[in-house]
Amino acid sequence: MEMETLLGFTPWPRSGSSDPYCIVKVDDEVVARTATVWRSLSPFWGEEYTVHLPLDFHHLAFYVLDEDTVGHDDIIGKISLSREAITADPRGIDSWINLSRVDPDAEVQGEICLDVQMLEDTRGRCLRCHVLQARDLAPRDITGTSDPFARVFWGSQSLETSTIKKTRFPHWDEVLELREMPGAPAPLRVELWDWDMVGKNDFLGMVEFPPQVLQQNAPSGWFRLLPFPRAEEDSGGTLGALRLKVRLSEDRILPSGYYQPLMELLMASVLEPAEEDAASPLAVLEELTLGDCRQDLATKLVKLFLGKGLAGPFLDYLTRREVMRTTDPNTLFRSNSLASKAMEQFMKLVGMPYLHEVLKPVITRVFEEKKYMELDPCKMDLGRTRRISFKGTPSEEHVRDASLGLLTGYLGPIVDAIVGSVGRCPPAMRLAFKQLHQCVEKRFPQAEHEDVKYLAISGFLFLRFFAPAILTPKLFDLRDQHADPQTSRSLLLLAKAVQSIGNLGQQLGQGKELWMAPLHPFLLQSISRVRHFLDQLVDVDGEEEAGSPARALVAPSVIVREGYLLKRKEEPAGLATRFAFKKRYFWLSGETLSYSKSPEWQMRSSIPVSHIRAVERVDEGAFQLPHVMQVVTQAGAGAPHTTYLQCKNVNELNQWLSALRKASAPNPDKLAACHPGAFRSSRWTCCLRAERSAAGCSRTHSAVTLGDWSDPLDPDAEIQMVYRQLLLGRDQLRIKFQEDPSIDSSPEADTEKGSRAMEGACPDALAQQRAAAARLLEVLADLDRAHEEFQQREQQKVALGPLGH
Repeated sequence: MEMETLLGFTPWPRSGSSDPYCIVKVDDEVVARTATVWRSLSPFWGEEYTVHLPLDFHHLAFYVLDEDTVGHDDIIGKISLSREAITADPRGIDSWINLSRVDPDAEVQGEICLDVQMLEDTRGRCLRCHVLQARDLAPRDITGTSDPFARVFWGSQSLETSTIKKTRFPHWDEVLELREMPGAPAPLRVELWDWDMVGKNDFLGMVEFPPQVLQQNAPSGWFRLLPFPRAEEDSGGTLGALRLKVRLSEDRILPSGYYQPLMELLMASVLEPAEEDAASPLAVLEELTLGDCRQDLATKLVKLFLGKGLAGPFLDYLTRREVMRTTDPNTLFRSNSLASKAMEQFMKLVGMPYLHEVLKPVITRVFEEKKYMELDPCKMDLGRTRRISFKGTPSEEHVRDASLGLLTGYLGPIVDAIVGSVGRCPPAMRLAFKQLHQCVEKRFPQAEHEDVKYLAISGFLFLRFFAPAILTPKLFDLRDQHADPQTSRSLLLLAKAVQSIGNLGQQLGQGKELWMAPLHPFLLQSISRVRHFLDQLVDVDGEEEAGSPARALVAPSVIVREGYLLKRKEEPAGLATRFAFKKRYFWLSGETLSYSKSPEWQMRSSIPVSHIRAVERVDEGAFQLPHVMQVVTQAGAGAPHTTYLQCKNVNELNQWLSALRKASAPNPDKLAACHPGAFRSSRWTCCLRAERSAAGCSRTHSAVTLGDWSDPLDPDAEIQMVYRQLLLGRDQLRIKFQEDPSIDSSPEADTEKGSRAMEGACPDALAQQRAAAARLLEVLADLDRAHEEFQQREQQKVALGPLGH
């Protein structure tokens, strides 16, 4: 059994700081850092992340900090959400939450390894607590380490271990024995403290086991450290509040064989006449899925059919049904139907490298040049005209003319890149557009609808792909950060122009934005070029091969991430360690992690992705450098080798960690633990072990990744969500096809249309639809039973297994 946990959240913070930013942590791992909003009391980020999580994650924390360019950043407050709090409402959390003060005693992290035994002899009962080691403890000293010791309490007795200096990964291997005293059974509590020579000791965390656990099954293994029990103190809004939207999606993924009947029904759906289908899984999903679920479902379905080599027939099925239902060509694909969302997600999944190749050069120029552009007189800042030119008197006409020249200077290369990209557009996209072109042309053959076949394609390619990417480049991985207000306005003007071109000029001169008129001549000249481009785009031969499953959305040779990193210089063994990091340009594909001195350098070194065993952060104290990661590789039975790489900021670090972890996800023999430090001065800086070959002291985080377009396909996870969505419509399906086909139980318009269509259906068609509905209901019932059986097995394992693990 497999289980995937996904977390998506969108923070919109408000705080009382001057230069605020937000850090997001999952347990002990920092997964995201928002941009700093300078000089703001009410910052708006609007950043959205999807994080793939391990099964045993406990909590999610948001820290709001005030950036200080000179000293240390000040922590304003935090919000901590337990797993239980997030899952209390199936819809997740969407509200303002007050920030709480950060209590040092509550900021604990890490785990402790214990082996507890209850013994009995002639003197009575004895508790033997073997304190083995701890890992990933919170740093309490200015050096980024701690001086930890353990204190064990049982009843009125307590004992302490020795103190191990300057480490977050102490190894004690000490046995403490405590005798039972008269009185009621007492719990066992183990506390960890950081020893301080001056002042009081700092709390590092604790674990506690009730008497019944000690009696029934004495704890043994790793245990997460917890803060002292206390209610989190709400500041009452005095520290500000954070607007959060957090949703946790957690599900049980069955072995592939259980999904095969539903998979066969889905695959068969796209090969049947779409116009007559009313009871297949796809028809049911199209009719019943609403709101936010529609986009998630569209993504899952596209990935599912891509993996089976049937993305083309799937999209053709949905578009044929959409076109068949449309009577006014002006409304074609204008709604957020399943067909529209599926085509939109298909372009993002298949066409992202193509999008980057076409748009990235111009987007980069806009960000770097930071030119002031404005055509709307109501938004013009005449004081900025001197930044454009020192000639003449500032005026609206001056600003408009200069802005027009700048806009066309950016739009020209954008249009050139698009119309010249026919050969670079992915074949799967071209085939999908060809099918769409033929379907629309057949439905609207009249001369007055000549442009509809073009608009159907440009509506997706320009309005739902190119224009949104220009408007918000960060959401399409074209930039690492959101644009500043001035650049954002420039991007908006460019996106509006590209949108007008995609509309083939049908709405030029209409509406409220008459100030765009100076751009109209350029836009009209571009439209004829775009028509020719669309004709070339659909002039493609070949069909998608059914039955050739894809392992990933991108070919193994495709570059999924690239950029400059600092690589630690390799040194022969035996020489004194010098921490020299050299700038190198890196490329990551599904096959290799390669690098050279510059992008143009011909000679490259490479690391096979198949050799990667772990990708982890490195403690800042290891090299006295921030944002360092390690790539641990091993070729066959050879010795492990570690490559240290430094990123320029925490976001770049998270992106590289995620990309490398996903690229190496299929590798066998992944490491469960590694060293977050470096081996220097004949010992590891993290756990102080003297053996270079010592086992890793910190567990790895291979399951923690950021979701993006390059995620590998996971057919079982995709079809599990499809099954969950079908369950929502099961009762309506029963009423519609098994009890009384004339009864319309759904409030949705699409369902009403489906019921009216059924009332007029011929008896043979109705019988086929009822048979298809019965088969679908049978498959869903089988999956229900399979999930119940697996749940019962899990509960039995928990009941029989050791407590506290």
